[in-house]
Amino acid sequence: MNETQALQFELVSPEEKLVSEPVKMAVIPGEEGELGIGAQHASLVASLKPGVVTLHKDSTNEAPRKIFITGGFADITSTNCTILAEEAIDVTKLDQAKIEQDIKDLQEDMSMASEPLDKKRIQRKIDLAKAKISALTGKIVL
Repeated sequence: MNETQALQFELVSPEEKLVSEPVKMAVIPGEEGELGIGAQHASLVASLKPGVVTLHKDSTNEAPRKIFITGGFADITSTNCTILAEEAIDVTKLDQAKIEQDIKDLQEDMSMASEPLDKKRIQRKIDLAKAKISALTGKIVL
C-alpha cells in the first residue's frame, strides 16, 4: 500500500491500544449510520454506537479484521482515523454461548427489577449482548 492510499487507523479503549496500523478503508458504526473512511476523507468527529469496526487491508485476499465496540467517538482527518471506544474486543474472541447465557440471566434480572433505572440499565446490557451476537452471526438479533 503506498502512502497516498493509506489511512493510519488507531483504536483505543480505556484498557489498551488495540490497533495502530495503516488500512485501505475502515467501516465504523456511526450513530447516524455506518461510515466508510479512507485516505483523503473529510475531517470530522463522529459519535459511535455499539457495533463492528471493519478494517480492510490493501490485500483483497485477506479477510477484513472485525472489532466489536460498545460505543465511543471517532476523530477523522484526511490521513488518520482514531477511535476512542468505551470497550472493544476482537470479534473472534467473542464467546457466543457465554453471551447467550448472559442474555438469559439479564432477562431474568429484568423480570425481577422494579425500579425504572434498574430496568433501563439491564436493558442496555441486553442490547449490548444482542449487538455482540449480531457481530458474531451477521444477523440482527431481536
